[in-house]
Amino acid sequence: MINNLLKTAVGRLRIIAFLEGCSYLLLGFTMILKYKFGMPQPNYVVGLAHGILFVLYIVLVLQVSFLQRWNLVKIFWAFIASLVPFGTFYADKTIFR
Repeated sequence: MINNLLKTAVGRLRIIAFLEGCSYLLLGFTMILKYKFGMPQPNYVVGLAHGILFVLYIVLVLQVSFLQRWNLVKIFWAFIASLVPFGTFYADKTIFR
């Protein structure tokens, strides 16, 4: 199944969207570790991964929107999905399929 998703731009976007959403939720957990328990290292690692995945997500949204000729409303909601917890999971079900 993963090989099939990797063959298309939309498939790659769906994979990165899932990973970006997971990293966003994990970042919330590591913030607790950082500020409540004084453990900054997990937050640094997850924050770095989340930043990289976020940039990849934005690039892939732009690529897919160009290839699929999305309208501005669809592009707007794809971007907003990356800013809301669980947003990329919702976008996968409603926008990317």
